[in-house]
Amino acid sequence: MNKPELLRKTSLFEGLEEADLQGLAAKLRERSFRAGEMIFHHGAEATAMFIVAEGHVNIHLPGEQSRRISLKDLAQGEYFGELSLFDHQPRSASALATTHVVLLELTAETLSAYLAQHPGAALPILRTMTQRLRETNTLLSKRAAKNVLEELDKNLKWTDRLADRIAELNGSWMFIIGLILVTAGWALLNARGNNTFDPYPFVFYNLVLAVLVSLQGPLIVMSQNRQTLKDRAQSQTDFQVNLKNEVNIETILRELGEFRAEVGTLMKKTEREISG
Repeated sequence: MNKPELLRKTSLFEGLEEADLQGLAAKLRERSFRAGEMIFHHGAEATAMFIVAEGHVNIHLPGEQSRRISLKDLAQGEYFGELSLFDHQPRSASALATTHVVLLELTAETLSAYLAQHPGAALPILRTMTQRLRETNTLLSKRAAKNVLEELDKNLKWTDRLADRIAELNGSWMFIIGLILVTAGWALLNARGNNTFDPYPFVFYNLVLAVLVSLQGPLIVMSQNRQTLKDRAQSQTDFQVNLKNEVNIETILRELGEFRAEVGTLMKKTEREISG
């Protein structure tokens, strides 16, 4: 495994000099995980980041009744857990090896010692992390909820709108009653005498009905395909809204817990000062 080459392809270490890449690669620890094995759990102590050398990793939030919320799938050259190198906070998500994976582990202690000897290497790393944080803030600040049906309808062509109208009309009592009335009227008008336009058995009318039926099928299928697309877009939007809400709720609960702990500490300190 060419560790320096892998680091060179990792966006977090873009801008590092070749000597810095070689020196940092020598300090990486190689770790392997089986398919289905947890790399770390949400809320676990975090002291290192990982770079995917082989295989695939899924980053997810734990859910109730073993239903996890997938956040991202990572492949070779991608990294995760980088925030732990600086804040030493518990893991904000879980990581699962979906295949046999080989990871390169970089601990906070190793990075700190390396940057102490090579301070110039810190700036590219911090620049890349700042960019990732800005992208995350932009994603969270965007309004996830939107009327996807309205947006899809704005981009429909007139032929698509016509197909939807025809499909809607075919599934209504108006169409059934209208067809019965037209058929009865046609039969009455052409059943009298021998000089009628379309005498019994109404061959021309049967031809018109056959053409109508042959056109109805594709138009209805076109409308159903668009409805499937709308349902899929609506489901994706609902997922994004639920995911954003869950992340925000988790953040609020974590901050509330920290606030309670801080208040408790202040209360104990105040009680000691009063009693003393």
